[in-house]
Amino acid sequence: MFYFLMQCPLCGHPKTHKHGKTSKGSQRYRCPHCQQTFSETFDTLCYRRQISPETIQTILQAHVEGSSLRGLSRITGVAYNTCVSVVRSASHKSQMIHNGEVQAVATDVINADELWSFVKKSKSTVSRRS
Repeated sequence: MFYFLMQCPLCGHPKTHKHGKTSKGSQRYRCPHCQQTFSETFDTLCYRRQISPETIQTILQAHVEGSSLRGLSRITGVAYNTCVSVVRSASHKSQMIHNGEVQAVATDVINADELWSFVKKSKSTVSRRS
């Protein structure tokens, strides 16, 4: 059996082997350890989508600039629900990356200016009511 030096994204096994092609023509791989198959686009926004990466980029860029999802649907020629799915997936993926990076940050000092201004404001409104 011929193994590739591609790590399995599911179990982390260091070697996988080719396992046919997807309907779009991209290479599929199979992990001998967990027996799962995956493609090169696994865990990306393009995984199991029938739209091009350029279209996904257009949808996300226009959404960031403030275009409506219905407008994006008209502009790109993609269904409204697909636009919603792309934006939600991008949001979820970026939140996961953010959470992973923020948990690794060590902090010594925390600045709580906004919290104190809220507390002062709350105390002043409470004292006026008395």
